[in-house]
Amino acid sequence: MNVLVCGARGFIGSYIVASLEATGHNVVRGVSSNAGVDEVLVDYARDTDPAVWLPRLVGIDAVVNAVGVLRDLSKRPMLAVHSDTPKALFDACAKAGVRRVVQISALGIENSDSRYARTKRAADEHLWQLNDSGVLDGMVLRPSVVFGAGDDSSSLFVNMSKLPVLLLPRAVMQTRAQPVAVGELAEVVAKLLSTEHLSRTGLIECVGPELLTLAAFIGSLREQTGKSAAFTCAIPDWLTQLSAKMGDAVPVTPWGTDALSLLANDNASDSKAFEELLGRAPTHYRDLFATFG
Repeated sequence: MNVLVCGARGFIGSYIVASLEATGHNVVRGVSSNAGVDEVLVDYARDTDPAVWLPRLVGIDAVVNAVGVLRDLSKRPMLAVHSDTPKALFDACAKAGVRRVVQISALGIENSDSRYARTKRAADEHLWQLNDSGVLDGMVLRPSVVFGAGDDSSSLFVNMSKLPVLLLPRAVMQTRAQPVAVGELAEVVAKLLSTEHLSRTGLIECVGPELLTLAAFIGSLREQTGKSAAFTCAIPDWLTQLSAKMGDAVPVTPWGTDALSLLANDNASDSKAFEELLGRAPTHYRDLFATFG
């Protein structure tokens, strides 16, 4: 199949490209700058009209949208990147007859009022509406914490695991997740483009096999490198709020008020559907460090 992957140079997108190519698909990469061979230039902040997407879909059999931002910036506003542009893409797919669409979303957005959650939900729900109208075969994947090399958040967790003393926001001490290996998430995307699963629609929550707090996950990464347990304590809430506001002023870091808001909800689900599609048990969090780097 000829597959357009939007966000092809991003963390999750790059793994999806590799997985699709490894299974024999021809990938056209949607990129935001310096488009080369088999790449198409996309402005995810401004391409909010389906007409802009139609020429890009000529000869395309399926689309994967892996575009996402953790920060709401003027050059890449969340409303456009997460909602308006994906909606335009999905509408263009319906007009062009490109029925198979896979949307990479996020777990934990159902009950969150953060801008990240609201904009992601809007695109997911629009895709499902097009499914219900009979014009698309769309699938939404909502992964828990995605772990792997090349990711800022994963690198942050790894770097924190090296410290003998951890001062963590209370939300990190309490919020629970089921970390999932990025390579396995990408593998599932490729399987959804196989003949067996091509018409499957709806939602799959992509999670690892066991639930734990983010603080415990950081501790596990430390144990996986052979280090003794770190001393861990919670940062006062007022200081956490201050650090998040300071993070908002530093665009290169994933930490900010929106990230703090997302931490108010657990990232948890039943792993059965993901495991069945993967064809094996997902990698346990105790073995994830070996997949990093």
